[in-house]
Amino acid sequence: MATVQEYVLKTPPGGVKRYDHEALCDLLKVEDYSRVIFEQGVGREAIVRVYPENPLMGMREIRTDDLVMDARGRIAIGSYYDAAALRFRLFDPKTGNAQRGAIFGTTGAGKSRLVQAVLVACKRSGIVVHLADLKHGQSVPEAKGNVATRVTTQYETILMLRGLVAEAERRMVAYAELGRSGFVKDDPDPLTYGLVDEANRLLEKGAPFRDEGALLIKELGRTGRSVGVGIIIAAQAGHLDELGGSDTLRAMLKEGEVILLRWSSAMMQQLVGDGLIPRGEALQPIPKVVGQVRKIRRYNETATEDDDDVNSQGMLYHLTGVRPTSMARTYVIGSVAPCTGHDPVVLALYGDHAPPGEPIDLEAYMTAKERQAAGGGDGEDDDDTDESPSPEPEPDTASMSTAQRILAALPAGGLAEVDLLAALNADGGREVRRGSLRTTISGLRGKGEIARPDSTGLIVPIPAD
Repeated sequence: MATVQEYVLKTPPGGVKRYDHEALCDLLKVEDYSRVIFEQGVGREAIVRVYPENPLMGMREIRTDDLVMDARGRIAIGSYYDAAALRFRLFDPKTGNAQRGAIFGTTGAGKSRLVQAVLVACKRSGIVVHLADLKHGQSVPEAKGNVATRVTTQYETILMLRGLVAEAERRMVAYAELGRSGFVKDDPDPLTYGLVDEANRLLEKGAPFRDEGALLIKELGRTGRSVGVGIIIAAQAGHLDELGGSDTLRAMLKEGEVILLRWSSAMMQQLVGDGLIPRGEALQPIPKVVGQVRKIRRYNETATEDDDDVNSQGMLYHLTGVRPTSMARTYVIGSVAPCTGHDPVVLALYGDHAPPGEPIDLEAYMTAKERQAAGGGDGEDDDDTDESPSPEPEPDTASMSTAQRILAALPAGGLAEVDLLAALNADGGREVRRGSLRTTISGLRGKGEIARPDSTGLIVPIPAD
C-alpha cells in the first residue's frame, strides 16, 4: 500500500516568499504535480507531502448537517488535503457580527455550486437571504422560492441593495434607542444577508449602475455587519478593478471570508498587492485538469478519452481562514451531471419548508423619477371640460406596493405605527408585518416622502410640492 512521504524543510527568516512548484516536483521526480503539496509551517518550517494520488479527488457529497450553522457560527463546506474540515463563517457569536464575504473564481471553477451551499446553509440555519442572480437567474435557479428575495437584473439588484442599506440604518437607530451597541441574533431581528452572484456584471467598468452598486456594497460591508446585515459577493472577475475599484473591496475583504477558487494570474497579482494574501505566503496553482502528466507522445500513441477533462471544480484556498495557503476542496454539491431542469439533489438540500424572512418591497426604494418612468405615463391629461370629474376609484391594494399602501393610508396628521399597521392589514391587501413596515418606512424617509417622527411618534406624510 502506497504511503505519504513527508519532508520538513527549514526556511529563511520570514518564510518562503515564492517557489517554483514544477521545479520542486522535478526534484522529487514526481510527474503528476498535483500529488505534491507544499505548505508553510510554523516558524521557520515548510512541509512538503507527496501523496500516492491527489488527496482532494475523492470528495464525498455534502450533507444537510454540514450546512447547519454550529455554535461558533460556521458551516462545513469541504475538506483540506489532510482531511481537516473546511469551515466558512456566517456569524460571529462573540462579537454579534454578520460577515462580509467574497468568492472569486474563473468560469467553471465551482463558484455557483459553492453559492448554492451558502444559500442552503442560510435557509437551514434560519438566516434571511436576499439574492441577486445576475446571470438572469441561471447560476442558482434552485434558489427560486428558497430565499426571501430573488432578483435577476442589475436595476433590481440596486433596489435590493438600497433596501438592505435602509434596513441596516433602521436597525442602527432602533438599537441606539435601546442602548444596544451590537447585534443580538433574533432579538428582535434575524441575521440577514445580501448575496450578489455574478457581481462582476454589476461592478465591471461600463456597467450602468457600477458606482451606486459599489457604494451600496461598501456601505453594507462598513456598517451592516454590526447590526446583523451581511453582504457576500461571488464574481469571476480577473482583477479587483473590475469590481468597482480595488479601494472599494480592499478594506471590506481583509477581515471577511474570502474564498479563491481557480484563478487568473492578474487576479492573483492584485490579491497579493492588496494584502489579501499574507505577505511571504505562496499558493500552489490549481490546474484545470488534476493528475494530468505532461509528456511527449510517441508516433501513433493517442491520449486517453478523459486526458483533458476539467476535474478541479471546487478546489480552493480560504484566504482569510487559519490555513490560507493550504489547498482545500468543497464537498460535492448537487448532481455530477447536468440536469434538464432543477437539480433534485440541490432541491432536497434546501428542503420544502418556507425560507425565513419577507421579501424586500423593491418599489419602495425607487426614486420618484424612477417610479414615474416605471409608470410609463406621458403626463398629458385629457381635456374633458364638458363632464364633471368622475369620483376617485377605490385603490387596488392587491397590486399596490407596501410603500404605496402606506402613503395611501396615512392621513395628513399622521398615524402611530401600531395604528398604521392595523390600517394596512385592514385594507384588503396582503398582510404586512412590523419588520417589513419599519423597513419600508425607513426607505420612504430616505426619499423625503415621510417625515422623521417627533416626540409624539406619529408617522406623518410630507405633501408633494
